[in-house]
Amino acid sequence: MLFARRGRPSARERMRVALWPRRSFGRSLAYCRHRVLRLEASPHAIAAGVAAGAFASCTPLIGFHFILSFVLAWVIGGSLIAAAFGTAIGNPLTFPFIWVTSFQLGELILGPSPAAASPLNLELSFDLITSSFATLWPTLKPMFVGGTLIGIVVGGGLYVTVRSTVLMSRSLRAARLAASAQRRRAAGLADVDR
Repeated sequence: MLFARRGRPSARERMRVALWPRRSFGRSLAYCRHRVLRLEASPHAIAAGVAAGAFASCTPLIGFHFILSFVLAWVIGGSLIAAAFGTAIGNPLTFPFIWVTSFQLGELILGPSPAAASPLNLELSFDLITSSFATLWPTLKPMFVGGTLIGIVVGGGLYVTVRSTVLMSRSLRAARLAASAQRRRAAGLADVDR
């Protein structure tokens, strides 16, 4: 292989890189930003896809964020690739804040439920897993309500930000390409005059 590594990294090294990027989080975010800005889609489709992914990440449906973001992006005419990038809003660093905030916001809207277990005091046991959905619903209901509101706010903010960034990036790129073409034409005319 042309760009293969000389030595295979150990399992410990692969786990470290999976949790903490080799270079930095800033470099990883810059890479994602460049990938989103270079997508071949309309500014609306890119922004709607990112917003759909961010909205899906605010729901408590762990494991289904990609599927939910793809469905939402398809419904609102967004890019599926941008939706996958948008789900990066929900990550191991942000999930605890999203869950606690969505639970507290949902309880604020719905009122405290006496049967609701606090998400921080929820014990994972075999009985909880095998019991009916009714056991988890008092906790999930406020999380869905709060997560939906948080997702609408975060998704709406990201839609406006990403759309304006894509439009600005494309106009700057078009101006840069036009200036480059102008310089080449001027250099070509100068060569002909000699």
